[in-house]
Amino acid sequence: MNASAVLDICVQALAAAAKLSAPVLITALVVGLAVSLVQSITQLQEVTLSFVPKAVAVAIALAVSGHWMIAEMVSFTQDLFARIPSLLGVA
Repeated sequence: MNASAVLDICVQALAAAAKLSAPVLITALVVGLAVSLVQSITQLQEVTLSFVPKAVAVAIALAVSGHWMIAEMVSFTQDLFARIPSLLGVA
């Protein structure tokens, strides 16, 4: 196992983490922006008004994209396990 193989695995792991976190983060970003826009227009600065909609939206995003996230993680893990013999130089 050389440095390029380790770097390749790290790059793939970071790409998978970014891909898996994108639906939740983008949902929280969009909802947070919309809520803050409404709060600034109405001048109503209540903490729960920004937290509750984001929490609900993130829960919905997880429910909608959860199956895809699990499938991606299983695929990534299976690919890593399939690469073990070549990384160790056995095959």
